[in-house]
Amino acid sequence: LGHEVEVISGPPYPHLDPEVRLTKLPSLDLYRMPDPFRIPRLSEFKDRFDVLEYLVTSAATFAEPLTFSLRAHRELINRLGEFDVVHDNQCLGTGIWKIHQAGLPVLETIHHPITVDRRLETKHATTPWKRFTKNRFYAFTTMQTKVAKKLPRILTVSSNSYDDIVKDHGVDPDRLHIVHVGVDTQQFRPLKDVDVVPGRLMTTASADVAMKGLAFLLEALAKLRAEDDKVHLVVIGKPKYDSKATQLIKELDLSRSIEFVSGVSDQRIVELYNEAQLAVVPSLYEGFSLPAIEAMSCGVPLIATTGGALPEVVGDDGITALQVPPGDSEALVQKIRWGLKEKDLRSTIGVAGRQRVIKNFSWTITAEQTVEHYRALLEETDR
Repeated sequence: LGHEVEVISGPPYPHLDPEVRLTKLPSLDLYRMPDPFRIPRLSEFKDRFDVLEYLVTSAATFAEPLTFSLRAHRELINRLGEFDVVHDNQCLGTGIWKIHQAGLPVLETIHHPITVDRRLETKHATTPWKRFTKNRFYAFTTMQTKVAKKLPRILTVSSNSYDDIVKDHGVDPDRLHIVHVGVDTQQFRPLKDVDVVPGRLMTTASADVAMKGLAFLLEALAKLRAEDDKVHLVVIGKPKYDSKATQLIKELDLSRSIEFVSGVSDQRIVELYNEAQLAVVPSLYEGFSLPAIEAMSCGVPLIATTGGALPEVVGDDGITALQVPPGDSEALVQKIRWGLKEKDLRSTIGVAGRQRVIKNFSWTITAEQTVEHYRALLEETDR
């Protein structure tokens, strides 16, 4: 659209278009693999923000929203004249508000309030100690609420998230606006030269946490395999060694019928979607769900729960997707069984799902609507 964009990021750094400048803000990166929660060497501490990052993390709280925002403020405070707008992607740290106070307008995107994650994680914690540690980890959400209340213009990705942000963060509804996330429908598309693998289910669990509902899909998989041992699951993501999902894989003897895939290209992900008979989004809650529209854009018939914004995103049950209640493994069994059995149903839903994405969720639409809000913010701040 003709705008010059610079991305300011901490690790892990994103892979960007060559025309987009990337400014890297190094940190201690205490969650990096293969040595998360390591004790840094003294030589790694370069400034007070590194010390702060270590101290907050040592207190079992997620430090990055705070420390990244402070590093971003330090980077931008001497470059105010280089930019018209800062677009913050849900950091919501204290430094983000300081950037706005310094005279550089900030447009905020909140995909959904992380307070929802906090509630679900503590609800599904199996011991009082785990509930305590979850609450402590998510302590940064108090800061995010304070910052969200102050920022003049906020974007979110669905009506469901809109309502949750108003309720949880206390944001003035007049300052909150909906711009749906998009997908590249030319990249995520049906591939005629890729064969569908019989019995293959596909899901994405970018974070192996309770909110993603993977445990319920695993329970459903075990029941389905008792009827048909061809049924198997490919998961885009990495399992956590101590998660309920990892425990269930052992308990239900699913290790040979499930494959975790990570670190692959977008093209390989498109191929994996096209190899699947069904894609499944078993989440207890989603503020939007990019994996849902990626699968639909590939023409893969989708089964999704009604958690959060999913009905708003995937459309009508039985038309553009099949829907089940969240947290119901038996309902997943029934819909997956039906979907695997009915070839015509899969074809009809796959075609209708892709058309829904093309009409409503392209990146072009997302970009154009976002730019409108940049202009509105500049008018509001007289910049």
